[in-house]
Amino acid sequence: MIQVAVFYPQQEGGTFDEKYYLEKHIPLVKDRLTPRGLVRTAEYKGVSAADPSQPPQYAYVGFLYFNTVEEVHEAFKAEGRQVMGDTPNYTNIKPIIQINESLG
Repeated sequence: MIQVAVFYPQQEGGTFDEKYYLEKHIPLVKDRLTPRGLVRTAEYKGVSAADPSQPPQYAYVGFLYFNTVEEVHEAFKAEGRQVMGDTPNYTNIKPIIQINESLG
């Protein structure tokens, strides 16, 4: 299983429209990427750092799951501009993206 992790760092002046992200962006992602191999998504909101008195390192984190890394690359070649182009509609935070392979 391949996971595309999308991290939105906690930052001063960072904005994130959670309602838009969940109601508009994630459906757009699913609509565009499911025909290209997207298996599922998962969305999380940061709560705290390991020290509960500290803010989380990431305000939000999203995960996209595919069966193969080739599917990821092909999906984003075909639909990445549309999917990533929607980002300014819900945040001014530049996401950090990492592709991971499951070890288990």
